[in-house]
Amino acid sequence: MKKIVIIALIAFVGLVQQVNAQAKIEFKTDIIDYGEIAKGSDGLRVFEFTNTGDAPLIVSNVKSSCGCTVPSKPKGPIAPGESSTIEVKYDTKRIGPIRKTVTVYSNADQPIFSLKIKGKVLATGGDNGKSVLEKTK
Repeated sequence: MKKIVIIALIAFVGLVQQVNAQAKIEFKTDIIDYGEIAKGSDGLRVFEFTNTGDAPLIVSNVKSSCGCTVPSKPKGPIAPGESSTIEVKYDTKRIGPIRKTVTVYSNADQPIFSLKIKGKVLATGGDNGKSVLEKTK
């Protein structure tokens, strides 16, 4: 009888730990600065993140604030401790300032997370897609 009670107690504790397991999404940066780029430049940028939680992370959807920005989400679950990316492609045929939001929906402890892209598309010239930080190096 004691063995059954001990086994049941251990199973219960294990179940409680599984129920409390939570995915956590941690981005390397939540803002990407395109800097000043020329019209028609490569508009692809990548947000890197890690699942710092103790349950698999599932990114269910990624949406942008307009049709000029196209994000893509990871295909499958990201295991605890693993990293992945969210790609964002901005239409650089649109001249002017870039101020867009990409919203990430997941099963993480913070289920909705906002990422930002910013910069400026110039009619001609630019710095070939280098960010402000890269220009200062």
